[in-house]
Amino acid sequence: MLPSRSRLSVAVFLLPPLLLYGAAVLLPIVQSLFLSFFSWDGVGELRFAGLSNYAFMLTEPDFWTAVTNQLGYLVICLVLQLGGGLLVASLLLSLTRGREVVKVLLLLPAVISTVAIALLFQRIYSADPAGPLNRLLGLVGLDALERPWLSDVHTVLAAVSAPEGWRFVGLYTVILYAALLTVPRELEEAARLDGANAWQIFSRIRFPHIRPVWTTTSIMAVTYAMRGFDIPYLLTNGGPGQSSELVTTYMYKTAFLSTDYGYAAAMSVFIVVESLVVVGLILFVLRRKAI
Repeated sequence: MLPSRSRLSVAVFLLPPLLLYGAAVLLPIVQSLFLSFFSWDGVGELRFAGLSNYAFMLTEPDFWTAVTNQLGYLVICLVLQLGGGLLVASLLLSLTRGREVVKVLLLLPAVISTVAIALLFQRIYSADPAGPLNRLLGLVGLDALERPWLSDVHTVLAAVSAPEGWRFVGLYTVILYAALLTVPRELEEAARLDGANAWQIFSRIRFPHIRPVWTTTSIMAVTYAMRGFDIPYLLTNGGPGQSSELVTTYMYKTAFLSTDYGYAAAMSVFIVVESLVVVGLILFVLRRKAI
């Protein structure tokens, strides 16, 4: 569809980022796939292990505990990031002043260091001395709900998921807000004149119009959450026990603490495949609803 000169220009501009992407993303994936068929301690010689790393991974209870926690982590992050982002973006449309200030404030967590965020939430969740969360519960008369959030096996997974959800909710808010601005106001006004309520306008006009952007943000949120590592690792290191252990943190410990790089590589391949499957399901569901 493009003249030959334009095709050459497109190829020239695309080549550097494609080479960078291949070196930074595709090459490590291929290396991990290769290493997953070997047993290696990081020092000695590679020993061919065939599919034994994958067989052990699929039968190890600790690994499936990490997978279950990862799915719970994913759900909490998606609810906070996509649900919260869409809600705040819809509320931003009703603001007449201060929109730019609000957007800047919402984007700030996305550029803050993850170490700073982990330290912040460590103080928020603190039980002794009581952090802001426990103090707030005490002030409103909910003393029974006060607890050591990062030490309680029933709350720790949600506690390590919330900072990641909070961190990127502003980013997806701004993206979805920009998409909502493109919805034709004439359609909304016509729907109101026909007696449509706010939910009908959102579900029948706004959301179908921003569906392509919603698909993109869903893929971004899913892939980021599936690779979530730094904040959970800094907050709890997978504890107490394995109650907040994710596949990523378990992979890190297997590689750098147990020095079983072959098995860790097999888990990294699992993360890639798992992400591709989840993204494929998102595309299938959203495109099917759009038909």
